[in-house]
Amino acid sequence: MDNISKVFAGRTFSQEDIEIIKWARKRYPKLSRRELAGTVCEILNWTTPAGRAKIKQCLDFLEILEADGIVQLPAIQTFMQRKQKVYILEIKFKTEEIDGDIQEYEPIQLVKATPGEELKRWRSYVNQYHMLGDKWVFGSRLQYFVKSGDKELGCLQFSASAWSLADRDQWIGWTQEDRKVRLHLIVNNSRFLIFPGVHIRNLASKALSLAVKQIQQDWLREYCYAPVLLETFVDTEHFKGTCYKASNWIYLGETKGSGRSGVKEGLVSRKTIFMYPLQKNFKACLRGEEPYKVVDPDEQV
Repeated sequence: MDNISKVFAGRTFSQEDIEIIKWARKRYPKLSRRELAGTVCEILNWTTPAGRAKIKQCLDFLEILEADGIVQLPAIQTFMQRKQKVYILEIKFKTEEIDGDIQEYEPIQLVKATPGEELKRWRSYVNQYHMLGDKWVFGSRLQYFVKSGDKELGCLQFSASAWSLADRDQWIGWTQEDRKVRLHLIVNNSRFLIFPGVHIRNLASKALSLAVKQIQQDWLREYCYAPVLLETFVDTEHFKGTCYKASNWIYLGETKGSGRSGVKEGLVSRKTIFMYPLQKNFKACLRGEEPYKVVDPDEQV
């Protein structure tokens, strides 16, 4: 494959592009074929002029790569498996009106949405009430309910970080090789939803403070490693990012509107970038200067 490019569906794929495809398949072996295609489209910014991922073309291209012995794809899902996934998205749940001070609802907890009925309910909430919905996200992820006792008040999701982000990468001071090797140590708060009708003062900042205290241990149990840095993006056309500011997340600037892959500006709206270090030596960890490990919440920045 050295110095070999491939042309498919009017697009030329460089050796680096193909290496990224191989990396994504190796890094996230549990993805279905369609999920892998969505990942590749997002990383390589393979979209229609309207910004929609070219899933069908990507699936065909992945099969060509498999035929050439370059990648080995996941097994094809059966019709019943795909039908079950669609059914999950059709279930709807109602929320209730809740008001007051946060002291009235303590203790607030973040509880993981486990596969099965809980995850179905989480996805339904996000599809109904979050402006981005429960569209597929890249790679590893954890979903949480924000709860007070048995009451479900909101949802959070943490998933894989942006592939390329100029302000973040300059701030960290790492090389492209550092980023390729240790990008998984950054986790994105990709969904945050307080249910409509829930008006509990300081609930959002409380949920974020809980997240930063437990995400390392939770991620370690699920994926056998712990992240050292969190990131998130706030669409300032709709939100102010007040809860992130109140929770001491670090403002870094704005995205360039290029989507997750970091190429071709102007495809999506610009968003404000916030970061939250999970330990004091996070930059050294990301640059490979110090080993990364889970730290006590009191040692966090």
